[in-house]
Amino acid sequence: MCPSRIPDGKQRGWIVPIGGAEDKESRRQILKRFVKLCGGRDAEIVIIPTASRKLDTGARYQDLFERLEVGHSTIVDFATREDGQRDEYLRAIENASGVFFTGGNQLRISTILGGTAAAKLIRNRNAQGMHVAGTSAGASILSEHMIAFGKEGSSPRAGSVRLAPGLGLTNRFIIDQHFRQRDRLGRLVAALAYNPFAIGIGLDEDTAAFIGPDETHEVEGTGGVTVVDASRVSFSSVDAVTEGQPICILGLIVHVLTAGATFNLHTRQASSTALVQLRD
Repeated sequence: MCPSRIPDGKQRGWIVPIGGAEDKESRRQILKRFVKLCGGRDAEIVIIPTASRKLDTGARYQDLFERLEVGHSTIVDFATREDGQRDEYLRAIENASGVFFTGGNQLRISTILGGTAAAKLIRNRNAQGMHVAGTSAGASILSEHMIAFGKEGSSPRAGSVRLAPGLGLTNRFIIDQHFRQRDRLGRLVAALAYNPFAIGIGLDEDTAAFIGPDETHEVEGTGGVTVVDASRVSFSSVDAVTEGQPICILGLIVHVLTAGATFNLHTRQASSTALVQLRD
């Protein structure tokens, strides 16, 4: 799905993919920042646990947000495609200042929500200023091009990744999560070999990319974010190799960012200015 047009006089809400296993008990920096973005004690956050088959996932995040003193949180668990048209669910999203997708299986979200009124409304509301975050599978679903599944390993190989349509808040990046912990560089690079327009964002656990209306991606959390830019690729063998063979790809630009570093998705420029100021 393509991103919604930003209305005149409006600014898009933040998009916040999280690499999974975010800190929920100690400093909780990522979730605290999301809550603050959404309005703190005035926030209205809709929790969507559709990716998870665990019945208590929504309730656990609702309890967590309550402990972070969110104004109000609502669980909207889309269990069937028909739920994507339910008036009460649509009203909750319409009134929300933020939406949070939990982890689980991203294909469960896309097959249940894809093409529904709820998916369209989330895109439209984000374009109008509502913030949207997701952790693990909930992070993967946020972009137009989604990694559905793939094989682990550092080398890109033909057939090592399968893409599917995501929610479509943006078409600028492809997300992979649990990145360093599950050795997923190869499948992210393979995804970019198929679609070099996009920027690859590999999120370590307890690490998030806070992507603002100006397309600047700010790193928050205790891990790293691997940014893979394929805009200057001069050669790729992806069209010539057979299933399982390694892909030759020349000209990739790779950045590894930690908290305080930024990357602009429009200019494709990385910056460590905040880190230099911190050291000074």
